[in-house]
Amino acid sequence: MKITSTKDRRKRISLRQRKRISGTAERPRLRVFRSVSHIYVQVIDDATGTTVASAASTEAAVKGQSASGIRGGNVAGAQALGKTIAERLIAKGIKRVVFDRGGYLYHGRIRAVADAAREAGLEF
Repeated sequence: MKITSTKDRRKRISLRQRKRISGTAERPRLRVFRSVSHIYVQVIDDATGTTVASAASTEAAVKGQSASGIRGGNVAGAQALGKTIAERLIAKGIKRVVFDRGGYLYHGRIRAVADAAREAGLEF
């Protein structure tokens, strides 16, 4: 795979990570996708290929809990999203996940999602 853009580079890193990361029914994979203005999280069981739970900064439930100045494009919005996905998983009886940063560097909004999910009760 020839790297010609930033998107190609991120895809290559993501594929390299996915060689080692996989989700099971007991410990699904928490996948993060980040765009410029929003952030999306889904929890995937790779054994069956199904999405267990998902959350996005575009959802009304996530927007409703956030105060002014909090949106998907900043760290505060990512923290709200991490808390939301953790609550949804705990309600389904899942406490342990495998974190998949999706080829992004582990800082900023990606780290904020992970830290907020840990604080809300997820283990990874």
